[in-house]
Amino acid sequence: MKSPVKTGATPPETDSEGYRKTLGNRQIQMIGIGGAIGVGLFLGAGGKLAATGPALLLSYLVCGVVAMFVMRALAELVLHRPSAGSFVTYSREFIGPWAGFVTGWMYWVNWAMVCVAETTAIGHYLQRWFPGLPVWAGALLSLAGVLSVNLVSVKLFGELEFWFSTVKVLAIVVFLVVGAGLLLGGAHLGSAPASVANLVDHGGFFPHGFAMPFLALQSVVFAYAAIELVGVAAGEAAEPRKSIPRAVNSVIWRIAVFYVGSVLMLAVLMPWSDYQAGVSPFVTVFSRLGLPWIGDVMNLVVLTAAMSSANSGIYSTGRILRALADRGEAPKFAGWMSRRRIPIGAIVMTCGVCLFGVVLNIVVPDDAFDVATEISSLGVVTTWAMIMIAQERLRRRALRGELERPSCRLPGAPYTTWATVGFLGLVVVLMGFSGGSSMIAVCLIPVLVLALGIGWRIVSRRRAG
Repeated sequence: MKSPVKTGATPPETDSEGYRKTLGNRQIQMIGIGGAIGVGLFLGAGGKLAATGPALLLSYLVCGVVAMFVMRALAELVLHRPSAGSFVTYSREFIGPWAGFVTGWMYWVNWAMVCVAETTAIGHYLQRWFPGLPVWAGALLSLAGVLSVNLVSVKLFGELEFWFSTVKVLAIVVFLVVGAGLLLGGAHLGSAPASVANLVDHGGFFPHGFAMPFLALQSVVFAYAAIELVGVAAGEAAEPRKSIPRAVNSVIWRIAVFYVGSVLMLAVLMPWSDYQAGVSPFVTVFSRLGLPWIGDVMNLVVLTAAMSSANSGIYSTGRILRALADRGEAPKFAGWMSRRRIPIGAIVMTCGVCLFGVVLNIVVPDDAFDVATEISSLGVVTTWAMIMIAQERLRRRALRGELERPSCRLPGAPYTTWATVGFLGLVVVLMGFSGGSSMIAVCLIPVLVLALGIGWRIVSRRRAG
């Protein structure tokens, strides 16, 4: 590896932020789709089905609508001015300097915890083939892999992410097609035949009560997280004004079909009580087809999905953290760029913190995944809320004639804006009633607020001095 250099001279093929414009339209679309299809669906859906029942469908539908609003708001901001700093830059520009600081660090917390969750999932997946391999060891190996990919080149990252995402998308399409065939044939995979009746039998549509779909919202929000990667990738897109609207529209409808369609198919193929936490529901379904190798193939797919999301997480946090470092809002080390124009300092710093996940899997192996996802949800909620508020500020400035509003806009604004912000606030409140690992995240809120407050005060004093 070539020695890192400080950000400074900008080669002709790079932009003003020092990044090379090497990501094409197909890569941008797959980064958005693939980033969002990860462990939240492939692993988390099984446990949530068991805990919530068929009513989990409502949680996915509502969060899908909210995710659509966030994507359209982000697209409007990106088309205003593409930036690798993405929503951190937009929060700073339209809300205030403090908002950029808070958004950047909370997004970093989000993805650092996502990487912990994804690498933890990989450790569980590997145990299917290597029962004696500790989860923490599998997590460590996967972390080393995604670090290596992100340190080589953006083009390699984009190409790998394209193929990783393609595998995930094809796997879900195959699952939906095969699942439809099994449903029509009334296949007997679980304790009851595949049938639409599984939605209302076995305790009804709300077997654990009407409150459970609400309490599951924070986990479902985590599942949808990463759609905002389109905004980060825009900073290194060759033609962002063409690729971003296409990517946003593509991501919105495909994610809706894949997420809601997959959960619906899982719910009708087997009774909700046949699924369990810690085991991929997709692997569960395919393993019961009577073909021993099919379960292994699906396990490889979900492992690839987890690697893909972890890969995307390291990519995005590297860009966001470097944007903070350039403004003196993160350690100087995070601003280092390699000669390949990769934010090497920020990437290494993120991976260093991700080692926390390895330790977590040693100390509390049964709860590591849930703890990571709940903490990550706090970062997702903060980031999405800042995107919506920034878009509303942009809309107001456009109405005053201060700037031109992009053609790709959030429909129904400002009503959809504030409805989305209110929903995100409700998700945080509901976390306090969920119990278990959610309480760890809730107790962490005042700690995060205090840390961010102290950090911003230090940054402000340094600038004033």
